[in-house]
Amino acid sequence: MDLPFIVTTLTRRGLLAPGRPIRVASQLSALRKWGWSLAGELRQAAARDPGRVAVIDDQGTELTYAELLDRSMRLARALSAGLSVQAGDRVAVLCRNHPGLIETIVAATLLGADAVLVNTGLSPAQLATVAEEQRLRVLVHDDEFTERTLGLPAELHRLDEQDRAELIATALPGELRPPERDGRIIVLTSGTTGVPKGARRPTPNGFGPLVSIIDRIPLHVRDRVLIAAPIFHTWGYAALQVCFALRATIVLHRRFDPVATLDALVRHRCQALFAVPVMLQRLMEMPPPEPRPPLKVVAVSGSALPGGLPSAFMDTYGDVLYNLYGSTEASWASIATPADLRQAPTTAGRPPYGTRLEIVDDDGKQVPGGRVGRILVGNEMLFEGYTSGPDRDRHDGLLDTGDLGRVNADGLLFVDGRADDMIVSGGENVFPAEVEQLLTQLPQVREAAVIGVPDPDYGQRLAAFLALYPGETLDTEAVREYVRHYLARFSVPRDVVFVKYLPRNATGKVLTRELRRYYG
Repeated sequence: MDLPFIVTTLTRRGLLAPGRPIRVASQLSALRKWGWSLAGELRQAAARDPGRVAVIDDQGTELTYAELLDRSMRLARALSAGLSVQAGDRVAVLCRNHPGLIETIVAATLLGADAVLVNTGLSPAQLATVAEEQRLRVLVHDDEFTERTLGLPAELHRLDEQDRAELIATALPGELRPPERDGRIIVLTSGTTGVPKGARRPTPNGFGPLVSIIDRIPLHVRDRVLIAAPIFHTWGYAALQVCFALRATIVLHRRFDPVATLDALVRHRCQALFAVPVMLQRLMEMPPPEPRPPLKVVAVSGSALPGGLPSAFMDTYGDVLYNLYGSTEASWASIATPADLRQAPTTAGRPPYGTRLEIVDDDGKQVPGGRVGRILVGNEMLFEGYTSGPDRDRHDGLLDTGDLGRVNADGLLFVDGRADDMIVSGGENVFPAEVEQLLTQLPQVREAAVIGVPDPDYGQRLAAFLALYPGETLDTEAVREYVRHYLARFSVPRDVVFVKYLPRNATGKVLTRELRRYYG
């Protein structure tokens, strides 16, 4: 990434604004010594803006950057002295969004340990598998998850909220030196089809990754940001990284509640919100607050945006919506701006600066514009591989996302869905996302999911699962006729199943394996 572009972008977002010389020097020294890990980002923020509020939780507790760093360092010293945690060990974090989660991740990276971000939706059996596969030394968890940890090996140190607080309070004084190795962040894949895998995230080596994001998404130094997306997910963690880099004030709630979120956006005068699409759907079901929150950015990722949601949301809250398409493995591939979403509500946008995107066929050759193919992406933050050993397919420095998509004549990317999810019915290829997008346009439908199920005549047939708004009804044949009117006959679901809600994981992705249980 060229230097003029980096300097221009950092200047536009306020990162190169003059400051007190001693603090600027301290900030640069922190980055030089500790690098661009989360610990280094927190240290530079505390050096430049020690008295600025770093985080506000849903209990009203506020911590400045200096206080957050101090508590993280205390926890790191206690983990080192009391539990002998050292560089290369793995510390798992099973927490919802609150300051203790941040302190634990930073403490691990201060020691050069790997922080394993555990999905709060894992079952006890899945948690036990993760503990074994990731070779965990320590598990730090919220009190509400204590029962899930009971079956874990006795040699695994488990710390609940009181244990963590006592370690911080009783930590011995001392200095911490940069570790011999950078602690890695290990993010677990969504696990929608089985046991999640651990993906090693690289440590940024400069301003490049930050600039790629904030060039397209206009976040600024010292913004007030509510991170509603779970931080154990790639998108929530990315939001935390960006906020530390921008010395933002972060607002956190342990659980997402649309009423509480709208109230917090207004009360804390948040300029930005990081969320997953299903959260926006829930917000749109609530009356908009008066006055409106001063939002400049609502950034979403993690799953596809329902077709009617972008326009409806921006009609209510202004043209502030940004949609990032990426994955745990690829980080990001493209970003859709409000203008892109006004033009084409289902688009994933365009690759940000410094990102390569190609659409190829099964032989790895680029396909013509508008043709569907496999999506390959390259950027500075491609994952380093799975902790279990296997890697994703790579071609000429580009990672195969496993998704299928196309680029139109205007250069906009459209994602048709996972290659593994494509349904072959009677020899015809059907992408569930296209049918789902259409079904969500029905005013009675709150959410929709389409899967392929075995069929003796066609190989597979489409099954649509619909959750309706309270008090609404729909006729099965009317649903089929609606799809038949807009799409080809092979896209019409033969099965229409009405459910109270769609099963989702903590990041809002539909658990298709749960839907398949309907068919035994």
